[in-house]
Amino acid sequence: MSNVLTDFDPATGIGRLTLNRPEVLNALDAATAQDFLTAVRALTTKPGLRCIVLTGAGRAFAAGGDVATFTANGIERAPEVIHALLDPLNTAIIALRQHPAPVITAVKGVAAGAGLSLALSGDLILAEEKARFVVAYDRVGAPPDCGMSWFLPRRVGRGMAFEMMLTGRVITAPEALACRLVDRTAHAEAFDTELEALALRVASGPTQAYGHFKALMDSDMGLAEHLEAERAAFIRTTATADFAEGVAAFTGKRDPKFQGA
Repeated sequence: MSNVLTDFDPATGIGRLTLNRPEVLNALDAATAQDFLTAVRALTTKPGLRCIVLTGAGRAFAAGGDVATFTANGIERAPEVIHALLDPLNTAIIALRQHPAPVITAVKGVAAGAGLSLALSGDLILAEEKARFVVAYDRVGAPPDCGMSWFLPRRVGRGMAFEMMLTGRVITAPEALACRLVDRTAHAEAFDTELEALALRVASGPTQAYGHFKALMDSDMGLAEHLEAERAAFIRTTATADFAEGVAAFTGKRDPKFQGA
C-alpha cells in the first residue's frame, strides 16, 4: 500500500491526499516523499479538480522527517538521504502551489518539522482544537526545509517565526489561531464536518480566479510589477465561464453557480 493515499470526487471536484504512515505519526522518509510526489502528480492532472485537502491518517498530521533514516548508513551519507527526501517533496510542494485549486491542510495531532512545512503549504489551514505545532529543526541542529522559512514568516511575521525556531516551543491550536499560524480551529467531534463544509465551499468557487490569486500572493514582485500582474490576471479571467456567470449573477441579483472553468 502507498504511504500516501489519493481520492478524487468528480461530482464535487474535491481531491484528497492522505499521508498514510500512522504507526510512525506519518513521519516522512524517502519512500513516502516519492509516494507524495506521485500522488500529487496524479491528483493535479485530474480534470475538474477544484479543491485539494491534505491530511494525515491516524492521530497525527505529520511528525516531520524520519530522522532515524538520516544516518542509517552512516552520517557521511546523510546528504544523499536528505536529497532523496527533499527532491520529491520540493517538487510536489511547487506543484501544489502552482495548481489553481486551493489547498486546505487539515491538521489533527502534531505537525512538526517538515510536517509543519507541509501544513503551511496550504492556502487554508484547519486545525483540530488539540493540534500542536512545532518547528523542531533546532532539535537536530538543522535549518528548516520544505519551504518553512518561506511560508512561516509570511503567516506569523519574522519575529514570531524566529521565536518558534530559536525556542523550539510547542504552539497549541488556540495560540496558532491567535497568531494566524492557522485559519480555523474545530472541536474534535465537529472536525470532519467542518472540513467537508469548508472544502465544498472552496470547491464551489471560481477556481481559475483562485488560481490567479494564489500566484499573485506567492509572488515577490515590486508594487509596480505586481499591479501589472494583477491587471493581466484579471484580463485573462474575463475569458472564463465563471467570470461570465459571476457578472450575470451579480447584475441579476442572484447567487452565482461557478463551474471552475
